[in-house]
Amino acid sequence: MSGFYRGRRLRRTTEIRELVRETEIRPKDLIQPYFVVETEDKNFACEVPSMPGQYQLSIPKLLDKIGQAVDNGLKSLILFGIPAHKDETGSQAYAENGIIQQAVKAIKDKYPQLVVITDVCLCEYTSHGHCGLIKDRYVQNDPTLKLLGQTALSHVRAGADMVAPSDMMDGRIQAIRAILDENGYTEIPIMSYAVKYASSFYGPFRDAAGSAPQFGDRRSYQMDPANSVEAMREAQADIDEGADIIMVKPALPYLDIVRKIRDNFFVPVAAYQVSGEYSLIKAAAAQNWVDEKGIVMESLISIKRAGADLILSYFTEQVLKWIK
Repeated sequence: MSGFYRGRRLRRTTEIRELVRETEIRPKDLIQPYFVVETEDKNFACEVPSMPGQYQLSIPKLLDKIGQAVDNGLKSLILFGIPAHKDETGSQAYAENGIIQQAVKAIKDKYPQLVVITDVCLCEYTSHGHCGLIKDRYVQNDPTLKLLGQTALSHVRAGADMVAPSDMMDGRIQAIRAILDENGYTEIPIMSYAVKYASSFYGPFRDAAGSAPQFGDRRSYQMDPANSVEAMREAQADIDEGADIIMVKPALPYLDIVRKIRDNFFVPVAAYQVSGEYSLIKAAAAQNWVDEKGIVMESLISIKRAGADLILSYFTEQVLKWIK
């Protein structure tokens, strides 16, 4: 009789490994981000230079792209809007006929089965690139809350299934929950970017969304990467205010935070595999330094294994083809 553990018995063949596999990536776990542009050019499709394979799209091109993904099993998506005009107050974020509002209506009309989530923030719509109203070159928290609430309400009126505030203003979940409830949208869930760090991994996204701050940075409202206890406070506050899903952003550099959130709170946990994570893998794969499929799947498995129920990833469309 053997006197030691033979773990290789359960690794001997592909079939046995699949039989005992603990963590898997399924289509319902993945959310694809899309960038939609307000433009008169119906054929507009511009690849983001720092994010190969990701595009700024007109609404018709967006619908075509989504249709291909739906054929491969896409279940849900999140939208980011790029307006034709920006101003100090980000008025196109909450305009009745803004780009996101138009896109949501078009998507729900053609693909009613999709879960359409909208990013709620002002940074893509403000001339200064910050996530709230500015006074004396400082982002004003409380005056911004009303505009975030109006933005969320306009998205839901257009047909959004869920809203995802990413601004990191204190009290924004309470403000959004209140305005949705007051207008009869008590059933609409909120996925909060509750634990959003002031990360260097966001760089390529700012190219895609045109949302780089015109002065300063976002460290006064996004979290310090050195802090983890603070993440618990942020998550608890948002749950108390009415958040239904808690997100950690970025994902891979913060897997310890994903695990802490999973272990301490009894709500669904999302993690955002952000643009920098995507671009690093794409760049290495382009040089044949890494096996793209292998490293993408391993990174997603690690995020899921850490405790994420949902993963927002720019690789979603590719992965759906791989696991189909």
